[in-house]
Amino acid sequence: MNKYEALYIITPELDEEAISASIEKFSQLVATNGGVVEKVDEWGRRRLAYEIDYKSEGYYVLMHFEGASELPREMERNFKNDENIIRYVVVRRQA
Repeated sequence: MNKYEALYIITPELDEEAISASIEKFSQLVATNGGVVEKVDEWGRRRLAYEIDYKSEGYYVLMHFEGASELPREMERNFKNDENIIRYVVVRRQA
């Protein structure tokens, strides 16, 4: 299993319950696909470097996980289909 990290930004209009549900959704996605979530680091609301869709803030989340080589592609597909995700990036970490 390879080690990965995913940084994603959730739209700031959501309430705390919806943000927690979104974070849990992506953690469950890793587990469902045979991966293991090592750590979820919530950075909270931060100012964006530039406006995206007329938004100047976002809720940042950094997730470290292990999984098969197909898992990052599945994560990116789900990030892309979720309208509450502003931006995302999934990269492989060095061991």
